[in-house]
Amino acid sequence: MPRDLFGDVVSRPPSVRSRRAPVVVASIVAHVAILLLLVVTTLVAADAMPMPREALAYFDATITLPPPPPPPPPRPVVRPPHTDPVNPNTVPLVAPYDIAPEKPRELVEISEPANTIDGIIGVPGGTGIHVFEPPPPPPPPAPPPVLRVGGGIRAPQKVVHVPPIYPPIAQSARIQGIVIIEATIDARGNVVEAKILRSEPLLDQAAVDAVRQWKFTPTLLNGVPVPVLMTVTVNFKLSQ
Repeated sequence: MPRDLFGDVVSRPPSVRSRRAPVVVASIVAHVAILLLLVVTTLVAADAMPMPREALAYFDATITLPPPPPPPPPRPVVRPPHTDPVNPNTVPLVAPYDIAPEKPRELVEISEPANTIDGIIGVPGGTGIHVFEPPPPPPPPAPPPVLRVGGGIRAPQKVVHVPPIYPPIAQSARIQGIVIIEATIDARGNVVEAKILRSEPLLDQAAVDAVRQWKFTPTLLNGVPVPVLMTVTVNFKLSQ
């Protein structure tokens, strides 16, 4: 009885064995093919398999890369030391160790005898020494403008008065009157010019001669004497 219970499990009939053999062989062949396919795929693949987006995002959020190193400091610019140009005429600051021999001077030969002094440029036979004329003197400064008396310019005071000489012809003709003259007075108070504004024909020259001898005080403008122009009158009157 026990043999009958386990007999089917332990011993199978030949028909069952013949049907399961191809299945087992096909299963083995399929597993071997799958393994070969995996091995060949791994060897042929050049790049690593891509990672899922969730893993990449996790690693990007958790892994902090160190900051890049700072750039190297710039190299200092090395400038050549400043040296002043050497002037051969300057006084040496350091005493020399020895005295060098003096260089011989070159002699210049003169083809023509130097027995005369040529003061004119371009004349042959001279020594080549040219005497240049001195430059002309600078032009004299322009005279200061003559200012008319009035406003802020006060009239000068007469310090020397010369009375006019009555012409005999005017005396004989019993002519009298007033001659008005416009006088130009320089910075020293001298009358340098006289112009008749109101004339008496027989008395004009006598009036001009008298006015030219008058003297006035200098007229000052900001403390500087200046020439002025003023009007003067000469009265000719006969005595009774």
